[in-house]
Amino acid sequence: MKTSMPCWAKPPSASKRLWRADLLPNLPYSGPAARIHSRRRAPLSSGNDMTAIATDPPRASNSPLERSYARLGVLLIAPTILVFSIVIVYPLLAAIYLSVFSIYTPTLEGEFVGADNYVKLLTGKAFWNSLGVTLVWTVGTLSLQIVAGVGLALLLHQNIWFRALARSLVLFPYFLSTVVAVLVWKWLFNDLYGALNHGLMQLGIIDMPLDWLGSMPNAMIGVILVGAWKYFPFVVIAVLARLQTIPENLYEAARIDGAGPIARFWDVTLPQLRSVLTVIILLRAIWDFKEFDLLYLLTGGGPVTSTQTLSLLVYQEAFGLNRMGQAAAYSVGMMLVMLVFMILYIRQTKEKRA
Repeated sequence: MKTSMPCWAKPPSASKRLWRADLLPNLPYSGPAARIHSRRRAPLSSGNDMTAIATDPPRASNSPLERSYARLGVLLIAPTILVFSIVIVYPLLAAIYLSVFSIYTPTLEGEFVGADNYVKLLTGKAFWNSLGVTLVWTVGTLSLQIVAGVGLALLLHQNIWFRALARSLVLFPYFLSTVVAVLVWKWLFNDLYGALNHGLMQLGIIDMPLDWLGSMPNAMIGVILVGAWKYFPFVVIAVLARLQTIPENLYEAARIDGAGPIARFWDVTLPQLRSVLTVIILLRAIWDFKEFDLLYLLTGGGPVTSTQTLSLLVYQEAFGLNRMGQAAAYSVGMMLVMLVFMILYIRQTKEKRA
């Protein structure tokens, strides 16, 4: 008669394996099974610890397959490292190298002056004046971009009949060529036949035409308006994408609690937009801080130096005054200021991932 094996009994194969493991300590063998056996017979530790398990240090695998994967990884990342070195590392090192020389731009010939260019940077007024202009330009145009971008994004998030068309048209300034945009705005700002002056005079806001780009402080106001108009669509698209991910039940709960539109914006919408707005502000601050072509085409840094940002100062020193060494020192100083924004951006992205 065939008897069934009890449920608690080990199958013969398992018993056989255990029996072989018991014989391993008497053999000159130190393979995986022996290590398993040694861990099973680890002595109990004293104190409050329950058990002490003897573990072997991990061994670095050196199989041909893993070596091939490592070589493949190096080959895949090599083009990125090469491009990064050519585009970022080499210009940075070249700027630092040139900044310790007094160089005449057309011939690139000069003499070693050490830290003299940096002494002029710190003690002179040109760098600090341009830094102040750059900060005014960055804060002014960025503030308008955020206000206009968030406002229009909230409008386009509503269920209005022309929403699809408006979402397409709002990108027009961002993708429009900078040269074309400057030509249009120069026509609008013209003090003789400009549409802006004509409209303001018809409304009774001004009594006589203003020279928007040729007088102070109108020139700074003009470039800030153009910069905000050119780049606010970036804010609209980023904020609109975040608005579409906010759960609708949050707004329903706020309505049930009696919150009006303004209260819902401050208590529901704005907290949900905080992370994306932080990233937008840091990115736009970096891009606006180094803006060159828009300002150069609009005013060239004038009148006098009222709109001369650090980018325009570097250009003027290098190609206007032919002082490449001093321009390189200014560019290094500009890079150090931008490094603050970049560190803040990197920290923000790390916190967002965490």
